[in-house]
Amino acid sequence: MICTTIQNLTLEQIYDALDSCEMAEIRLDRCNLDPKEIAELFTSDVPLVATCRISEVAAKEPSLQDLPQQSREIKAMQMAEKRLIRSIEAGARYVDVEIEAQKQMSKRVRGAAHENGTVFIRSYHDFEGTDSFEALKAVVEKCVYHGADMVKIVTMAHSQADVDKVMALYSWCREEKASGNDRIGALADGGLIAFCMGEAGRGSRLDALRHGAPYTYASLSEGESAAPGQWPAAEMAKAAYGSFPFIGTEEAPLSMPVSKSFAQRAIIAAALAEGTSHLHGYTPCGDNESALQVARSLGAQVEVDGTEVTITGIAASSGCVANPLLHVGESGLLARLMIPVMAQLSSSAVEFQAEKTLLSRPLTGSKEIMEAFGATITSMNGADVAQMPLTVQGPLKAGRAEISGKHGSQMISGLLMALPFADKNSSVIVHEPKSIPYTFITLEVLKKFGIKIGNDMLGGQDFIQSGGDWSLCTEMVFKVKGGQKYKAADIDLERDWSAAANFLVAGAIFGKAELEGLDTTSLQADLSIMDILMDAGASLSQLDGDKGNITVQRAPLKSFSVDASNCPDLFPIISVLATFCQGTSRIAGVGRLANKESDRAKAIVEMLTQMGVEVSVEGDEMVIEGHSLAQRLLSGAASDNLATGAAAAGQAGEAPGLLRGGRYTSHHDHRMVMALKVASLGADSPIEIDDEDCVAKSFPQFNALFACAVRR
Repeated sequence: MICTTIQNLTLEQIYDALDSCEMAEIRLDRCNLDPKEIAELFTSDVPLVATCRISEVAAKEPSLQDLPQQSREIKAMQMAEKRLIRSIEAGARYVDVEIEAQKQMSKRVRGAAHENGTVFIRSYHDFEGTDSFEALKAVVEKCVYHGADMVKIVTMAHSQADVDKVMALYSWCREEKASGNDRIGALADGGLIAFCMGEAGRGSRLDALRHGAPYTYASLSEGESAAPGQWPAAEMAKAAYGSFPFIGTEEAPLSMPVSKSFAQRAIIAAALAEGTSHLHGYTPCGDNESALQVARSLGAQVEVDGTEVTITGIAASSGCVANPLLHVGESGLLARLMIPVMAQLSSSAVEFQAEKTLLSRPLTGSKEIMEAFGATITSMNGADVAQMPLTVQGPLKAGRAEISGKHGSQMISGLLMALPFADKNSSVIVHEPKSIPYTFITLEVLKKFGIKIGNDMLGGQDFIQSGGDWSLCTEMVFKVKGGQKYKAADIDLERDWSAAANFLVAGAIFGKAELEGLDTTSLQADLSIMDILMDAGASLSQLDGDKGNITVQRAPLKSFSVDASNCPDLFPIISVLATFCQGTSRIAGVGRLANKESDRAKAIVEMLTQMGVEVSVEGDEMVIEGHSLAQRLLSGAASDNLATGAAAAGQAGEAPGLLRGGRYTSHHDHRMVMALKVASLGADSPIEIDDEDCVAKSFPQFNALFACAVRR
């Protein structure tokens, strides 16, 4: 990232300047802003660094000039502290406190920064020359000792030797990381900004990005340099990015398709209900169309008029369905919902047919869950594990049963949809529940259709009450009253966070994306993409409430750790995100990926390896070594100009260039296609994907919408 230093401007002028900045440093010591203006400015979507040099305040603040020197310095420090804390409270992404600042001031600013999620930078500037390498290391250690999240080292270079000493700090941090020194080693993952001033140091400002600095500094224009040797931002951007393509959605926000998790559950519930239901906001895709066809197969009347779906249900009851055959298309969710439902509703055995990837996907755990309630599944190919095509024989036997949730929530959701038809009450005890948010989507949909189910969570109330981790939940208990009837409903279908994740990640890495109509209070598990992006350092904002437009734009991205066990559909796209995040990212939940449209863990590892990304699987975690877009671009350029790529990698801190283009397999997996499309923006040559059309399963418009969002 290129951070443009803004100084000597009014608030209005600053806003005009920010239109051309991907990131900016606001020199509060040089911009005459009152407290209200500071508070307003730092709400900007553009990532901002708040800087206020005490010496500059002491030298230039008119009200201080008649004071004795010591008093002037104390007052200047107090004024700088107030400005910095105000900017932090307003939303500054970074705050820079020079190493000379008084200890208590630094402590107070650091406390405010950590309380508000602002990155705390300790900076050192030598405007005269460059000290020894050992002295520079001592400065870095001092900054870390005093609580720096990031360290900025800037010296005046009089020779290449001076530059080499400063640039060597990057390799030193990497060596410390390798040796187990976590305090200094943490700086190796985008925590160090080191370069030189002066004409001799001019190139080091750009080289800092190649060495792994999260950003570097440039001037607003040719005549606005804040320090000797500073590049104009436009010139630096041309040198760093050239004609590289970026995501941009400036003309109109992008509209995401309906969540098929909500849509399929609602369609089936409406088909089972008494009366006519109205579903608003429908968008077609392969899985949703399969659900509509299942509804028709049950005997429901279905009409689709644009985004409106009208379903007159069958007023279902136990044994009311005589259809011996049900086709669920390629939808694993639909299959798992309908297996328990048909076991309860059908008076005889029901044959399930499927197509494409679902024919080769084992429905792991389904047999055991059905057997716990007295029903049977028989795979027609003779396999011991449930696999399409298959037959189901019910009815379900109401009562108490303990089942495993470690293979996912979809069969459990099917049980919860089916057991209300039983003549007796049931208790379902789920051990090791996974994908818990999807279970709550089921409960929410059922509630809208008049079905009441009691639930309790063991170990998980902490999450509900305080925003903890779903992994805290070790057991779920559902109380299902028998003899219930589904009632028609009028509901709005939610937009899909799984689809949105691809555009949000693309915007965070490659430019800017604006999406409309997404509900940030949603129960969808993939809403966690917002938390993941924030943990990675992305710049996110939302206007006009919970369903207002969401904007994400480029910001320095750092490594993250996340447990994706409850949101496995995010795995492909967040693996791409990790590839462009500085440092080592860890994504837990690999075990949840085996039975998707592809063996996604294997597919992701193959994809990233082919792209030249360092990736491994350690137990249930995928470990990905990431590098920023700027570092990849500049390392690739260096490689082109050197005799060998290895030599370039050595100079760039072992960073590879851009991702490798070429022909990639989608494994006929819609989520892999979307992830590959986003990754292609960071490739050194076109990425060709087999079976791009498989995105029709969940998002038929994806390829066209993505193409429209890319600007060159």
